[in-house]
Amino acid sequence: MDLNTLLQVLDSTVRLGTPLLLMCLAGLFSERAGIVDIGLEGKALVAAFFSASIAYTTGLVWIGLLAGIAASMVLSMIHGIASITFRGNQLISGVALNFLASGLTVLIAQDWFGQGGRTPSLGDVRFPALTLPFADALRSVPVIGPIYYDLISGHSILVYVAFLCVPLTWWVLYRTRFGLRLRAVGENPAAVDTAGISVVRLRFSAIVIAGVLCGLAGSYLATALQAGFVKEMTAGRGYIALAALIFAKWRPWYALSATMLFGLLQAVALRYQNIDLGGVVIPVQFMNALPYILTIVILAGFVGAANPPRAGGDPYVKER
Repeated sequence: MDLNTLLQVLDSTVRLGTPLLLMCLAGLFSERAGIVDIGLEGKALVAAFFSASIAYTTGLVWIGLLAGIAASMVLSMIHGIASITFRGNQLISGVALNFLASGLTVLIAQDWFGQGGRTPSLGDVRFPALTLPFADALRSVPVIGPIYYDLISGHSILVYVAFLCVPLTWWVLYRTRFGLRLRAVGENPAAVDTAGISVVRLRFSAIVIAGVLCGLAGSYLATALQAGFVKEMTAGRGYIALAALIFAKWRPWYALSATMLFGLLQAVALRYQNIDLGGVVIPVQFMNALPYILTIVILAGFVGAANPPRAGGDPYVKER
C-alpha cells in the first residue's frame, strides 16, 4: 500500500468516524450523568432529516444545522422528561425514540417532498470542504505535504468541530466544577443532592448537551458527508457509538480512538470490496459487516472490564 492509498483510507476514516465521534461524546455526557441514552440513533436521524429539509427549503445550510440541532434537542427533552421527571425506564424510552424517529422522518419527508421518504439533493447547499492555511504551499513537500493537504486539510467545518469537542469534553468533565458534579451525579446522586445540588438540573444539562452533539452528528451526515436525507441514513451508527463508548470506558480521548477504529473498518470495507488473502477471497458482505461484528464483540465483553457509572440507568428518587 503506497502513501497515497493509505492517506485516502485514513481520509475516509476521518469522514466516516466523525458522526460516530459526535454521537459517542453525546452518550458520554449522558451516561456520565447516569442517563442511559439508547436514543442516540433516533436523535441523529431526526437531525439529519430536519437539517437537510430546512437547508433545501431555505437554501442556507447554517439554518439547516440549527434546525437539526433543535430537532435533536426536542427528542432529548422528551427522553429527559420520560426518564428523569417521570422516572421511566431509560432503555425503553430510548428505544421508543428510535422507533419514533424512524417512522416520523419518512412520513414527513413523503408528505413534504413526495420522493419516497427522502429529501431532494441539496446540490451546493452543503458544508464545503475547507482548505487550511498553507495547504497548497506545502503540498509538494515529501510526506508532510500530502499528509497535511490530503488528510488534515480538506474537511468540512463540522469535522474540525467534532475533533475540537474531544479536548473540550475532557476539560469540561475533568477540569470544571460542572464536570465534577456531572460525574458525581452519575456515581452517587444522593451525595450530590445532600450537598444541595440539583440532580434533576444536572441530568437535564447532560441531556441537552447530548442533544446538541447528536444534532451536529445528524446534520453532518445529511449536509456534509452526503447531499440530502435518505431513509434510515444513520444505519445503526447510534448503536455503534454506544459500543465505542463502552470500548472507550467512558473517557473522551479513548472515545476518539474507538470511533476512528470503527471509521477505519467502514473505510476499508468501502475501498476494498473483495480482499484476496493467499487464495481465500473475503467477500464484500463480510467487509461491510465488520463494524457490526466488532460491535457485538465489544458488547459481549471481550475487551476487558468496562465499568459504567454506578448510577447509570437508575432514576433518582429524592428522600423526604
